Amino acid sequence: MSSDNAKIQPLVFPAPDAEPDNVPAHDRTVVTDQPAVCSYCFGTGMEVVAGKGARRCRCRTQSNLAKQLEAARIPRRYEQCSLQNFFPVQGKYYTIQGNAFRFAYTLARMYPAVDRGLLLMGPVGVGKTHLSVAIIRDLIEKKGITCLFYEFGTLLKEIQNSYNPISQTSELKVLAPVFDAEVLVLDELGASKPTDWVRDTMMQIINTRYNDRKLTIFTTNYLDGRRAERDETLEDRIGVRLRSRLYEMCKTIHIEGEDYRKKFDTQQP
Repeated sequence: MSSDNAKIQPLVFPAPDAEPDNVPAHDRTVVTDQPAVCSYCFGTGMEVVAGKGARRCRCRTQSNLAKQLEAARIPRRYEQCSLQNFFPVQGKYYTIQGNAFRFAYTLARMYPAVDRGLLLMGPVGVGKTHLSVAIIRDLIEKKGITCLFYEFGTLLKEIQNSYNPISQTSELKVLAPVFDAEVLVLDELGASKPTDWVRDTMMQIINTRYNDRKLTIFTTNYLDGRRAERDETLEDRIGVRLRSRLYEMCKTIHIEGEDYRKKFDTQQP
């Protein structure tokens, strides 16, 4: 870019003098609030960087980032979860939770040079959802990847609602973003009662992403083995065929620990 172009400044018009008080109301100038103009690009969308030329303005980048985060449907409860504020608890579970963090961190940093997602298994309150959200936030903020979060029960409810004749949506409209998202988080896999319809719907979703080789991150409270005789396994909840696909789609990560939410019950009001 030439030095002449670099010196071009936006046109600045002087503000009009204040109108006298004796001007009739119907002749007064109507002044409306104008949106603030970016001081870097002056509304053009391109900013000039000294010695480097023009680039997409930072205001547009920030706007796009906000839209991507909103489109990802991250629940408000978890919107601040990040890799930077996940802290493995000290004690006997430190190594296990640290190992889960390393897998999450590696996936976020190495993507798209990864061929499998993660299946985060463990009891409630050990940070499974935190890590899954942290991964997609990192992918959105650092790499601009299109990501989507869904709690599985919520997704099933939206699909059911689409069957309502007065609904303004359809099953395809609900499922299209789930199929198309470059990276998808499905939280609480297996939590819904495994009816035939639920299993068929899970198969449709997971099998579509499996065939399209789309990266998916799952969380579940169910394990592959029983700790007690009455316990159900993940295979019991989702079926043999889906569990088989998950072995190929995801690296299985077991997370152990105490329920971190219990600490809120001991805090002073």
